[in-house]
Amino acid sequence: MTEDLADAASAYLAWWNMAGVDCATAEEPVNWLRPSPAVPLAPPPSSPATVKKPGSLQEFTDWLAQDSAQPERRWPGTPILPGGQAGSPLMVITDMPDPADMDAGTLLADRAGRLFDAMLSAVGLSRESVYIASLFCARPPGGMVEAADLNAAADRMRTHVSLVLPGRLLLLGDRTIRTFLPVQDRQGMESLHFFNHDGGTVPASATFHPRLLLGQPAAKAECWRTLQRLVEDMHQ
Repeated sequence: MTEDLADAASAYLAWWNMAGVDCATAEEPVNWLRPSPAVPLAPPPSSPATVKKPGSLQEFTDWLAQDSAQPERRWPGTPILPGGQAGSPLMVITDMPDPADMDAGTLLADRAGRLFDAMLSAVGLSRESVYIASLFCARPPGGMVEAADLNAAADRMRTHVSLVLPGRLLLLGDRTIRTFLPVQDRQGMESLHFFNHDGGTVPASATFHPRLLLGQPAAKAECWRTLQRLVEDMHQ
């Protein structure tokens, strides 16, 4: 009997201990039905510091060439930097260097480059009078890029355009067009579009990359109409 009473007493005390009663008496009455106070949540981890974007075109070019976080640092070959003057009447944006460009160390080289020069000459322009840049400054293996790299390059280009402040943009190639123009604006490339950059918007035209025109001469007619419309808009 004594052992049964001792077991019962132990079980009784254990029950109250589990219920939160850990002492026989206390100075203040306790409302055992009151909900336990909420445990304060730990403050969220501080977000990483926002990367400061370059404030001038020269700083931007240096950033492209030297910053180790740029996606091009992971790819073979020397990056091809943009060229031209701030405030140019036209800024041309292509997607990435072609293999021939990487060999030549300049954008739009070889046969595609000669066709590009002819396109500019036909509308009274030249390489010396326009600013030429690419979404990516080097060519990844197989010409394939990851979505995260594409998003980073697009954000980078918006800063780039805001620093160049050209009068007009000319987007070359399907990948460039899909990156910057809304879906509803990708139809009818002869139409005038608008490119959103860090400082506002700039009128933009879109057409085929010269590399496609070399293989599909029939597309040259539509490209010519786009260039004509571009020049008309530039002189209004």
